[in-house]
Amino acid sequence: MIISSAMFQKIQSAVSVISVYNHISHEVKPYKILWNGRSYLIKKIGLHHTYREGRTLLHIFSVQSDTLFFKLICNTDTLHWTLEEIADGESN
Repeated sequence: MIISSAMFQKIQSAVSVISVYNHISHEVKPYKILWNGRSYLIKKIGLHHTYREGRTLLHIFSVQSDTLFFKLICNTDTLHWTLEEIADGESN
């Protein structure tokens, strides 16, 4: 997923995420985001990587709905999701 001219906005807000676990590939992927009273079906998953803050492992997903791009973080200690950024795809 390449977003070279999108307008990014920092959010850093708790968000509800419906995810799917595939027992064959052993992958968990976000499926739907529930944020600000709206639901966004994930159409495409771009980058996924992990990093540690101390002993806590965090999963970072860059995902796309029909209208927005989202950067999501899943904390594996608490299993809480955070919406870090959104982008609308419009030029700056």
